[in-house]
Amino acid sequence: MSATKKFMYVNRKAPYGTIYAWEALEVVLIGAAFEQDVSLAFIDDGVYQLTKGQDTKGLEMKNFSPTYSALGDYEVNKIYVEKESLEERGLTLDDLQHLVWEDEDDDYAEKDSIRLVSRAELADVFADQDVMFNF
Repeated sequence: MSATKKFMYVNRKAPYGTIYAWEALEVVLIGAAFEQDVSLAFIDDGVYQLTKGQDTKGLEMKNFSPTYSALGDYEVNKIYVEKESLEERGLTLDDLQHLVWEDEDDDYAEKDSIRLVSRAELADVFADQDVMFNF
């Protein structure tokens, strides 16, 4: 018997300069392929991973930010962004990519994947998970 578990992937690092963000994204896609209940959280400098218009030409690294738009195809539609982390970096939701998923139960209506939550609300979400990975 296989039970679905709730997996939370917490992203705390900026998208480039280390391998953490890229590795986290790969692990998320693998977890989703095995039909687990996958959620992502972006806190601290991790909120930069979702910003629009990333340009890596000077870094000699692949820009993997467009991959986030595929998360909805993997049924990863619970993406939590900590409000305080955004504010501390002078960012708003308008600075982030617009990530959506298609709800099959609602005639494939596109729905927002990003949920802006306070630090306290995110603590409650964390408490409800079976497994957490920190990147």
